[in-house]
Parts: sequence; structure tokens; C-alpha cells
Amino acid sequence: MTGQTAGAEGDVDGIAAAVAVFDEHRRRIFGIAYRMLGTVADAEDIVQETWIRWQNADRTDIREPAAFLATVATRLSINATQSAHARRETYIGPWLPEPVNTDADPALGAERGEALQFAILLVLEKLTPTERAAYILREALDYPYERIADVIGATVASARQLVSRARKHLASARKAEVAAAEQRRLLEAFLVAAQKGDVTDLERLFAEDVISYTDGNGVKLAARIPVAGRSRVAKFVAAFSSHFWRGKTIDWVEVNGQPAASLSENGEVTTIVTVTAAEDGIRQLLWVMSPDKLGHVAQVGV
Repeated sequence: MTGQTAGAEGDVDGIAAAVAVFDEHRRRIFGIAYRMLGTVADAEDIVQETWIRWQNADRTDIREPAAFLATVATRLSINATQSAHARRETYIGPWLPEPVNTDADPALGAERGEALQFAILLVLEKLTPTERAAYILREALDYPYERIADVIGATVASARQLVSRARKHLASARKAEVAAAEQRRLLEAFLVAAQKGDVTDLERLFAEDVISYTDGNGVKLAARIPVAGRSRVAKFVAAFSSHFWRGKTIDWVEVNGQPAASLSENGEVTTIVTVTAAEDGIRQLLWVMSPDKLGHVAQVGV
């Protein structure tokens, strides 16, 4: 009987230790999964599944818990991308990553805040899951190529090639980056011109090939197709200036490491708008209006 009690106490202590280690690395696990899958719900599913694998593992043989947990989370995320993309085939209108408040955690659990910005995440969507994973492990977590190779089950040479290919795909998005202060200035100017419905002022802010994406999944007032070109986007924004902004409160929030405006009605966030900008002006106008994607904006953290 005494032996059973000691064993039970040992089990409790073991679980407590497992929980403590997992909690220490939970934010990083979430950060990997979010970068891979683009939504909080999918990322939290990966966190939960990673915990189950950690709980059931023989932890006495695991010398580097951080490496073990990151490997499990990455491999689970790679496997989950197929079902995530399948769900998006029935999505109404453009799909954008879910905005996440990064005021409290600018790097979102990683060594640095890489692969969080909307422009980068949108390009990452076009990569293979393994390319995406390799890029995230290298650029966000600063993993050496040897460890990346272990995580994704490839040779070191293959890991280098995957990261190199991903960087080439992302070159155009990288060129579109400007300092956060300039991005906010352009977004502030856009909000003023948009509420006035001033086509000329709007055109001055836009790059020639600007494109507007609205993620609404069928919600009222959400555009169901992208709008492209300086003149077309300016006229599109001006067309709803008389009613869209009415009754809305505009606040500032940092989402995905970049300045954004939140639009609220009766205390509830209904829209997040942000921009991708370059030296020639606003290149992407990004509206998130799907209610399912606005729950992690006002609150800090996840």
C-alpha cells in the first residue's frame, strides 16, 4: 500500500514537472503552429496535440525538451496544412491570416518576430509545407541547418535548399517593407481619405499595382473578390465612405508586429484594417471582417 502511494506521488510529481516544462515552451509551440497554419484555433489544436505527445513520451530519455517539443509541433503542423487548405476551398472570398495582438509579445514566442507580418504569411501560403517549416525554423527561431534537417527529416543540404527557395519566393514581400512609423503614417492618411471618400487623396497614397483583400467569409459589406489597381481601389473605397464608417470607433492596435486600426461598433471589434507599404505607397490593403478572426485582437496574448 505504501509503495502504491509513493508511486502515485511520483506520478503526480512527474506530471507536475511535465506541465512546468511544457508551460515554459508553450508560447514557442504556439508561435510555430500559428506561422504554419495562420489561425489561432488551428495553432491551439497543435499545442494540445503536442502536449499529449509530451505527456505520453518517456521524458527520461529526452535531453532537450525544447527541441523535442518544437519538432513535434512542426511535424504536426506540416501534416495539418493539407486539411487547413482543404477547408479554405469552401471559404467565401479571400482568406487572410487571423490577426493576433502582438503588443505583449512582439516576436510571438520566437527568437524574433519573423514570418508574422501579413505580407510574409500570405507568400508563405504559396510554399510547400516543408519549405514553410524550414523557413520558419531558420528565420523565426534561428535554428541551425543541422537541427532543421532533423526536424523535417531531410539532409542538411536539402534544408539549405528549402530555406533558399523560400527566401526567393519572399523577396518581393521583403521589398515591400517600410518602417513601422511610415506604415502607420500611410494608414492614418488612408483612414482620413477613406472616410472623406476622396478618390484623389486615396490615389496619391496607393502604389500603381495596389490590391485590396477583404476577409469576411460572407459577412455583410465584405467584398468577395480582391480589387486591384490604383484607380479601381480608390473608387472602391470611396464608394462605401458614406455608410461603412458611420457609428464606428477607430482605435490603434499592433497585430502581427505591425500597426493596424481596429473598427468597433458598440464596443465590439468588427474590422481590422492594415496595409503593406513600400516606397511607392500602399501596395496591399488588408481588411479582416470575419467575426471568427477578430477574437484575439482586442485582448493581449492568446
